[in-house]
Amino acid sequence: MCLARKQVFNKDRTFRPKWKFEPRTPHLVLHKKAQASLDTMLYFKQMVQLPHGEGLHNWVAVHVVDFFNGINLIYGTISDSCTEQSCPVMSGGPKYEYRWQDDGKYKRPTALPAPKYMSLLMDWIEVQINNKDIFPINAGTPFPKTFMQVAKKILSRLFRVFVHVYFHHFDHVSQMGAEAHVNTYYKYFYYFVTEFNLMDHKQLEPLKEMTSRMCHREMDPPPPIPKLHIPPPLQEHSRTTRERRLKQETQSERINFCKRVIIFFSRRAF
Repeated sequence: MCLARKQVFNKDRTFRPKWKFEPRTPHLVLHKKAQASLDTMLYFKQMVQLPHGEGLHNWVAVHVVDFFNGINLIYGTISDSCTEQSCPVMSGGPKYEYRWQDDGKYKRPTALPAPKYMSLLMDWIEVQINNKDIFPINAGTPFPKTFMQVAKKILSRLFRVFVHVYFHHFDHVSQMGAEAHVNTYYKYFYYFVTEFNLMDHKQLEPLKEMTSRMCHREMDPPPPIPKLHIPPPLQEHSRTTRERRLKQETQSERINFCKRVIIFFSRRAF
């Protein structure tokens, strides 16, 4: 994917997390499962479901890191056009404005230009996922009681990046030919956070209309592929006539089956 080669914010830093999936740990196994599901083009609603026998906290932790990496790169594709002049406020259209607050300099919600907001956001998330007390990396180390609260906050703030990109920079995304990639990744994110109730519906409101159009075809599992039915042998007195008719009807049935399969898959395209 060409998005991965784009520098984010500046040439010296990409804001990729230092926290790695260590070899032979549950985190790495779960990460590979998530990536394998994404690569096989399964329905997102099925893909994000918790694997049998796995812990919810581990599954969420792996996805939080993946989403941080992916959304970071998506913003990187438009960061050159997102300036303090073009985006003096971190917003999603005229209706939604996001203000920054943390435990350091900005103890109260503060309106900031979008690039400054993004920089603070990525720095803050990087600190969280590199904190082994919040995101333990060793097998058997329990997650803190506050883990889900932190994960929800990270995901809700990452969602704001989607909002800003869709409202203010999607023309640029389309010009770069990255529209399908961004839409696919957003659907992946949306189905994950809704599967585990990691965001309130009110928080998802800014992209509600777009999400409804984009995801409505995947709300239900795919219908089963029609099965080939071969009719039983015909009761004819002549064996030659019986075999000839059976062959003709079987070929006709196979042709009709192929037509149904083609129609089925053409309707699945989105």
